[in-house]
Amino acid sequence: MQFWKMHGLGNDYIVIDNRNQAIDDQKASTIAKKLCTHRFSVGADGLLLVYNSNVADIKMRIFNSDGSEAEMCGNGIRCFSKYCYETGILRKPEFQVETLSGIKNIQLDLNSNNEVVTVRVDMGIPNWERKSLPMTGEGTCINCDLVVGKETYNITCLSMGNPHCIIFVESVDKTPVEYLGPLIEHHEIFPNRTNVGFVQVIAKNELKVRVWERGCGETLACGTGTCAAIAAANKLDKVNNKVTAHLPGGDLQVEIIDKHLFLSGVAEKIYQGTLFGENKNEL
Repeated sequence: MQFWKMHGLGNDYIVIDNRNQAIDDQKASTIAKKLCTHRFSVGADGLLLVYNSNVADIKMRIFNSDGSEAEMCGNGIRCFSKYCYETGILRKPEFQVETLSGIKNIQLDLNSNNEVVTVRVDMGIPNWERKSLPMTGEGTCINCDLVVGKETYNITCLSMGNPHCIIFVESVDKTPVEYLGPLIEHHEIFPNRTNVGFVQVIAKNELKVRVWERGCGETLACGTGTCAAIAAANKLDKVNNKVTAHLPGGDLQVEIIDKHLFLSGVAEKIYQGTLFGENKNEL
């Protein structure tokens, strides 16, 4: 079975064409855990599988390194889109991808060699309702207090197709992300857990972001987390409608147009290889 190892600003993925259902749906989670284990296998933050779609040009499923399935991933869908174009699955610069959080519109920026340089994704409109995450309580959570241990933190929560809890801090570098991230991810007010974004406002068009991702810990970049951070900052009038976010793995650009968030950034192929196993479900 052939695969590509890819990354979006260091957020790395294994991508496999599974249109022939070679990987059984019942075993996808187990295989993701095996393949994503660093040092003992390929190693990655997640596994991206390509499927045929009845409602879009192609379908993407995302499995985190712990085997849990994610609704959506901004870095993942950019890698997925580059893979589909450059392997010939789709040979057009604009197409639609079916995900668990709905259909996403893709625009590819190509170079003179017909290679994908950057990918622009319409990430949709944020949902501010607690039930969309889900999160306990009624209405929205904008500038709410959350008690974690003995400390109280000001949070703003929203869904970008997957759940996000945003905390604005004076310095992301000095924030104990490794400590706070899992405590908030597993907090009782988030029955399905949540992603946690720590955000430092630099200017009206610039943020610095670190994200603790549900199911895989802190990553070098998170596309939906970046969109959530900018949506929350814009909602609170901390930034304008066009923002650059600096993440540990590099920069992402987000533009808000008619409430939609458009995410732009690079996606890179690291290498390709062949997986071997006793059978297709024991790779």
